[in-house]
Amino acid sequence: MNNASASSSLRAAFSHCVQQVRNYDYHHYLCLLELPHNMRKAAFAVRALNVETARAMDVASDPRIGLMRLVWWQEAIDKIYANKSIEHPTALALLSVVHENKISKGWLKRSVEARINDARKEIGDAPEKIEDLEKYAEDTMSTNLYMTLQAGGIRSTAADHAASHIGKASGLLLLIKSLPYHANRNRHFSYIPTEVAAKHGLLVKHGGQAEILLDSRESLSEAVFEMASVANVHLQKARDLAGTVPAEAHPVLLPAVPAQVLLDSLRRVNFDVFDPRLARGILGTPPLLYQLKLKWHSWRGKY
Repeated sequence: MNNASASSSLRAAFSHCVQQVRNYDYHHYLCLLELPHNMRKAAFAVRALNVETARAMDVASDPRIGLMRLVWWQEAIDKIYANKSIEHPTALALLSVVHENKISKGWLKRSVEARINDARKEIGDAPEKIEDLEKYAEDTMSTNLYMTLQAGGIRSTAADHAASHIGKASGLLLLIKSLPYHANRNRHFSYIPTEVAAKHGLLVKHGGQAEILLDSRESLSEAVFEMASVANVHLQKARDLAGTVPAEAHPVLLPAVPAQVLLDSLRRVNFDVFDPRLARGILGTPPLLYQLKLKWHSWRGKY
């Protein structure tokens, strides 16, 4: 492949990544547009991988096919770090940014392995504690922020800690928002920890097996409130670190804004995840208002 052809293929690969994020992760797509140019390519490539792995089980006609797709991505990461080209636009973009920005392999592997472990859960399995969900959220969401910080050459413990909290908050809140979708899927896998479900009367045992029922909207709202409160604490901890986070890291941490928007939307519907208002606009907020909030935070250098 000559230089002109390789350059054209790479441009097409990055364009594909941008389109994937725009189509399937729009609230974060708008966040990435606020990043400086030197971080943007890496951020879109990393987010595009997150889109690929997050959707793998949803778009597969058979769960085994979805799992195979996730394992393929796990193997693709090994090939990327062996500097082997792969005929997939997201993989091609990742190959470029990984070697250009020295992105840690551990973060990429960790994010994909978390999806694989989740996909391998049996029907009816649920996390036991809220800490299990926090770990999953960090592995799948915080890692995106860690890698974007790396791409920008930002080495800051405070920024890493803030990114950890923001990723956990984002992950928890998006899992909460997805509860109706997962309840309607054949797998019936619930992301409500069994400890929380039992506390609010949602856990029922049949013949030694426990099942989480979402029949009582009032009890479910109470469980959701408890989970959302944990996310809120993470957002507060991230903002408490703002004074020690380098200014150049603040654009990377803008995903705190959509997390707060979703939290506010949940409050407006009294934490009823089946309220149709949550599905309107962007995370339950009118698109123009969401974009204004994001721009306001970006302009002020806040997150």
